[in-house]
Amino acid sequence: MSLRDRQRAETRLRVQTHAVRLFTDVGYDATTVADVAAAADVSTMTVYRHFPTKEDLVLYDEYDPVTASAVIEAPASLSLAARIGRGLESTAALGTSEEKAFLLARLRLMISVPALRARHLDSQYATADAIVAALGGSSLEPEEEFRVRATAMACLGAAHVALIRWAKTNGEGDLPELVRQALTSVFGDYP
Repeated sequence: MSLRDRQRAETRLRVQTHAVRLFTDVGYDATTVADVAAAADVSTMTVYRHFPTKEDLVLYDEYDPVTASAVIEAPASLSLAARIGRGLESTAALGTSEEKAFLLARLRLMISVPALRARHLDSQYATADAIVAALGGSSLEPEEEFRVRATAMACLGAAHVALIRWAKTNGEGDLPELVRQALTSVFGDYP
């Protein structure tokens, strides 16, 4: 990663960290993008350069390519649901305790703020798109693409339920294990 890319990533993280703190302390609706910019010591334009919408200040993460890579790396001998599920489990296992605490704060906001709950569905579609692309994307026959997308969305729905439970229990429990339990409840003998 180049110096410029590192600086962008650091700025993005600083802005997002201040945004989540302000949204938590002051309230999502009561906090403006200008408030976030001032707290992060950047211009409002810089905030918008990194986060096109206010919702993105909470929802943005870089998990989609990580999940897609993990799905590809799962053994091809597994069922489609197991491959996708393993990718989601491995993504849930990532991160330091500080990163997990930040994820927990973001999840609490996603659960409690209606505008964020609605936009979170868009991020699930984007994750499904990344998974479908990883598993062949446009080269898939229409019926196969439909099957892959339906399975991906079912897995993401189960993982979402696990994330909500994890957030509501204040991050107690092993997140990858909660994802596994949710997938098992949907798919039965999930490996």
